[in-house]
Amino acid sequence: MENLLRMDNVSTSSFGTNVTGVRNTYMKPRIVAFIPAHNEEKSIRDCLAGLGDQSLPKDVELDVVVIADNCTDRTEEVALEAGEEYGLKLKVLTTKNNKQRKVGALNSAWKSIYGDPLDLYDKKLTVFQEYYQHSVKAILGMDADSRLAPDALSQLWEGLMSSRNIGGVMAKYTMRMPKKKSLISKDDVHYEEKIATGEYGGPISRWWTHQQKQDMASWLLDLQYRGGSTYVLGGQATLFRPEALQDIVDENKLDGPWQDDSDVEDMLLTWQIQKKWKTLISPTARCFVDAMRSYHTFRQQRNKWQSGTVELLTNSDIGVKSKHRGKIWRSQLKSCIDLSVRGLFISLLAAALATDQFYWSWIWITPVILASILNTILAIKTPMHRTIDVVLATLLISPEIYLWANLITFTNVWLGKLSANKKDGWAIQYNAERGQTRSKLTEGIIAILLIILLVAYLCFDHRAFLTSEPVQQALKPYLQMGWMVLTYLTIYSSIAMAYQIWTLRGRHTA
Repeated sequence: MENLLRMDNVSTSSFGTNVTGVRNTYMKPRIVAFIPAHNEEKSIRDCLAGLGDQSLPKDVELDVVVIADNCTDRTEEVALEAGEEYGLKLKVLTTKNNKQRKVGALNSAWKSIYGDPLDLYDKKLTVFQEYYQHSVKAILGMDADSRLAPDALSQLWEGLMSSRNIGGVMAKYTMRMPKKKSLISKDDVHYEEKIATGEYGGPISRWWTHQQKQDMASWLLDLQYRGGSTYVLGGQATLFRPEALQDIVDENKLDGPWQDDSDVEDMLLTWQIQKKWKTLISPTARCFVDAMRSYHTFRQQRNKWQSGTVELLTNSDIGVKSKHRGKIWRSQLKSCIDLSVRGLFISLLAAALATDQFYWSWIWITPVILASILNTILAIKTPMHRTIDVVLATLLISPEIYLWANLITFTNVWLGKLSANKKDGWAIQYNAERGQTRSKLTEGIIAILLIILLVAYLCFDHRAFLTSEPVQQALKPYLQMGWMVLTYLTIYSSIAMAYQIWTLRGRHTA
């Protein structure tokens, strides 16, 4: 990192093998940003522009390391040009045949400063390199498609330095809303190119973006209500204390802090940090990140996240646990109850209507009202929300569709636990984002509609039999038991929603 390593107020003649000869050396404290970038020529400039906008803490310098990871595009050239344009002290590291993807890229940046324990040769650090290591007071991990808001870096630094036992501070993430596709003229020769960048999108992509933004806002508000401690320091923008990362290397005999033992490497890293350090979210620092713009890419991303989380919870071989483990299990239980309530309600309603034994009770309106209030508050508290988003949240249209998408992922992942074949979550998500795989959403919707029509036809065709007294009497005990179970589950869900509404009464912002 020769073009990064600088020492202030020191002449080059002071660099020697005698440490006493440089005892008066002074090097400013610094933050080093690690930005792994695999074919990110279209987004890396914006990411670096955000770093160029930052106002640094007094007497603190910023160095930037972009890791061009197995790139086949102009990521390296664009990064160097942007670094010069925005006045950044920037270096590009290139990887070849990196099999560990993001994990390998981040570790290569780590080794460029702290050395490689797997190196066969015992290379003694120069005095210059030792001073540089000691000058690094924080490491910023960022994704190449994210952008820090102005002053976010100073706010992250303030949070990290507020206490000696804080190992990492994460920014608050907000998904960037794509501009309306209608703003581009169809005659624009760059129309297809602009659409491909993701900067513009149609109503569906904008809807998906808001739903993910509201989901993230709900998560952040809940963490802040509980004190700001987080069980995952997201890789999009987190400031780490180097000593915390070094503890992971030393304790686990690793060649770098990041591991590919899990599809959620940032969560695994956080759990390891939490053995000795606190992990927090910043109440003020904001980072803008890209959302998944379609059902297919959203599903593949959530499949990776969910499967990685389940693996951490259930695989004892990983050998790490979190104090937030109970909270994560409760989240899994909530998804299970949400799925059970809806599946049970649909089954009981269909059976009751088919046998003419359905009776309406006004008590069923209670969870609907609570859900409407909860989602309205969340929509309003979501940064940069639109009026239409609040309306759809109040009517429960958007939340219910989004919940079903998550429940499908939840079911798919837990069923996958029974399979002996482990899927490569990173590869699946990457291929989906590049348009190399296709969604089966349309086929799924058509299949569901056909099943509904078939069941409705059979019920109508056999109406006399289904409503006969023998059939009604045979089904009545099962219906009564089912409605009773559903009532208890609904009461539990209603209490949980009422509690969440209570937690949102504060002044916390997402």
